Amino acid sequence: MNNCNFIGRLTRDPEVRYTQGEKPLCVTRFTLAVDKATKNQGADFLAFKALGARGEFAEKYLKKGMKIAICGRIQTGRVKKELPS
Repeated sequence: MNNCNFIGRLTRDPEVRYTQGEKPLCVTRFTLAVDKATKNQGADFLAFKALGARGEFAEKYLKKGMKIAICGRIQTGRVKKELPS
């Protein structure tokens, strides 16, 4: 099961874009600073993406510095690397 929960502060206002096409989809990106176990260790900066109605909600209500909780799933990117012949 791929389920994650994070609590942190927004590092900047959410960045909103819409897809092209017949039915545009809202795509909102933002970064969350999540404190490590102890304050002396600093923070991890995690990138998030919200789609559709969740993205529109983030655009309307979330601002830089707000403390928020995120529940979601992790999706890692895959890079396709071509090997030399």
